[in-house]
Amino acid sequence: MVDHTAYFNGEWVPFSEVKISPLDRGFEVGDVVFDVARTFNGKSFRMKEHIDRLYRSLKYVRIDTGLSFDEMMQVSEEIITRNEPHRAEAGDFTVRQFVTRGAGAWTHNAGPPAICVYVQPIGFRRFARFYSEGAHGVIPRTRSYPVEALDPKVKHYSRMNFNLAELEVADIDPEAWPIMTDLDGNITEGTGYNVFMVSDGVIRTAGDRSILQGISRATVFDLAEQLNIPIVEEELQPYDLYNADEAFFSGTSPCVLPVTRVDKREVGDGKPGPITQQLLAAWSERVGVDIVGQAERFAGLS
Repeated sequence: MVDHTAYFNGEWVPFSEVKISPLDRGFEVGDVVFDVARTFNGKSFRMKEHIDRLYRSLKYVRIDTGLSFDEMMQVSEEIITRNEPHRAEAGDFTVRQFVTRGAGAWTHNAGPPAICVYVQPIGFRRFARFYSEGAHGVIPRTRSYPVEALDPKVKHYSRMNFNLAELEVADIDPEAWPIMTDLDGNITEGTGYNVFMVSDGVIRTAGDRSILQGISRATVFDLAEQLNIPIVEEELQPYDLYNADEAFFSGTSPCVLPVTRVDKREVGDGKPGPITQQLLAAWSERVGVDIVGQAERFAGLS
């Protein structure tokens, strides 16, 4: 295992030396926000948007990193450069920033925060084969946090509901990915990805009141406009997903991932759909990387 270089509390250190105190509130009560970007051919993708979302989350939860936006950008780009010698064996990296509130018995006087930026090889093995087969989704009983309890636009580590949803889904289909709903039964998002469906040539997805404002989700909107594919935000129920022509997830590492089965029902004809394939091709063209080919190669499928 390569011990990649990380940034931790103002210093460049081997990732193995990043240590969080068990008294840190990030560890004790999930008092931490984060973000994750990725590279294509060693170049960051939409890093500014990721850092902007991180700083929106920090402002919402009232954590001051002591780093300006530009300083966090510089660190996040420099860490890619410092780890470039290791990229050939990884293909590309994810770049993760996290900020905890620090140690303290009370939230209002805890600190100083722990700040870390690090890279990891993209886990292509987790999803590469689903580009051709399609992923499975299961809608668990466990729900998304209600907006009134915790705004989902904050990207945080307080995600026990996601853990429980993954366990529940694995009991039904060990290879399925959770598709969450809100308290009214409307589809929201996955456990780290946004959910889309296609009906009659229109891409449909939940509005951003009850979901994370995904950077990959925004890219889907951009590509749909480029391709002249209609896209709408609306309330959607499991019924709509079961009867869709195609479905897909969007997320940082896989970008766009076809979904061909939900709750053991085939979506459309049970194969990755043409609009999903169009989006993948357009995304690959935009970043200059064959997204599917790279994932299959580094997952050992080709």
